[in-house]
Amino acid sequence: MSKYFAAYAGTLIVMIVLDLIWLGVIAKPMYQQGIGHLMSERPNIAVAVAFYALYAAGVVLFGVSPQSGGHEWGHTLLMAALFGFFAYATYDLTNLATLRDWPWQLSLIDIAWGTFVSGAAAAGGKLVMDWVPAA
Repeated sequence: MSKYFAAYAGTLIVMIVLDLIWLGVIAKPMYQQGIGHLMSERPNIAVAVAFYALYAAGVVLFGVSPQSGGHEWGHTLLMAALFGFFAYATYDLTNLATLRDWPWQLSLIDIAWGTFVSGAAAAGGKLVMDWVPAA
């Protein structure tokens, strides 16, 4: 069980660090330009914590833990990236379908980001899981 907690921690840390850089620096102007009228001045920290806790669990459950018995890095990255693609596509395509003036270009970038960050977070989780000795 400690291997899974380690995988979860590794996944969570990588995702938060990368998302802070992405949302706080790299993509911030793009999001402000495209959906700034919808953005809050300050994020709701409790909701953000809930998102990261749940999303990291999903990445571990669908991307990292099925490969816990071996060193299937390619499959880990693929499954986690697909998890991210479908999760972010669901969000962005729903917004495109229901919100007026939602920028489709931002949706494409966001889906690509979700695909990448999910794979990268799974890589961090798998690296830590493989490093922790079996109990």
